[in-house]
Amino acid sequence: MISNPSLQHLIDRAEALLARIEAVVPHPLAAPDWSASIAFRYRKRGGSGLIEPVRHVAAIRLGSLVEVGPQKERLLRNTEQFVAGHGANNVLLTGARGTGKSSLIKACLNEFAGQGLRLIEVDKTDLVDLPDIVDLVAERPERFIVFCDDLSFDEGEPGYKALKSILDGSISEASDNVLIYATSNRRHLLPEYMKENLTYQHTEDGEVHPGEVIEEKISLSERFGLWVSFYPFSQNEYLAIVAEWLRSFKVDAEAIAAARQEALVWALERGSRSGRVAFQFAKDYAGRHHA
Repeated sequence: MISNPSLQHLIDRAEALLARIEAVVPHPLAAPDWSASIAFRYRKRGGSGLIEPVRHVAAIRLGSLVEVGPQKERLLRNTEQFVAGHGANNVLLTGARGTGKSSLIKACLNEFAGQGLRLIEVDKTDLVDLPDIVDLVAERPERFIVFCDDLSFDEGEPGYKALKSILDGSISEASDNVLIYATSNRRHLLPEYMKENLTYQHTEDGEVHPGEVIEEKISLSERFGLWVSFYPFSQNEYLAIVAEWLRSFKVDAEAIAAARQEALVWALERGSRSGRVAFQFAKDYAGRHHA
């Protein structure tokens, strides 16, 4: 016990200051309890990164996703190769909103979780820390998908170059137990402007050469070895998705048939026949039907 009150007060203030400094100074990325979940989220807390287990993982299954057969087959095959330790590619899923891009990735996770597949969701703002995440899991026996949802960049964002380097071009190669799966509404992940078309060069023989700005925008998406494209649903496809969701909510066949007109009105009011709109209608209709 220090008898000098002034000295004790000074020590207390110094300890409080050190505690505040420790709270903001970045700490090395620590491993979570990998047995706590099959899915994890990377989050920033006070300047330090933290991988948190997801307690309630979306239970969506591949069989629940209809009218995306070709896309499902391509992603399933790539993921199966990855889990088996064979050659597999980073994947960019692009196209219309609400067509099942994210759901398909979650369904693949549930399909192969028993074989050691794990998922780490990373926001685009945190992609600058992607090399640390890759290093952390490099020696793990599991296979990891780093999942970036709704990915797009504005000019000069730091995560753009970090992702570009880890995909291809960094001096340190990504470990073979990590793949990047990203979804985006933009095929080239960056905004495109009409004036950029003026940078194209046309030679006398008709060959077209994109300008440097165009080349830079294409270069990131080109680093994904596999592109999976999604398209807006037709009316019949939309109704088939509605029916599948209603069946998953235990709605009987007679009620499903009676729901067709309401489902079309629901889509018309929202200006979209997406899978997301189909799910929202089915959830509402099933709730009213059972009530």
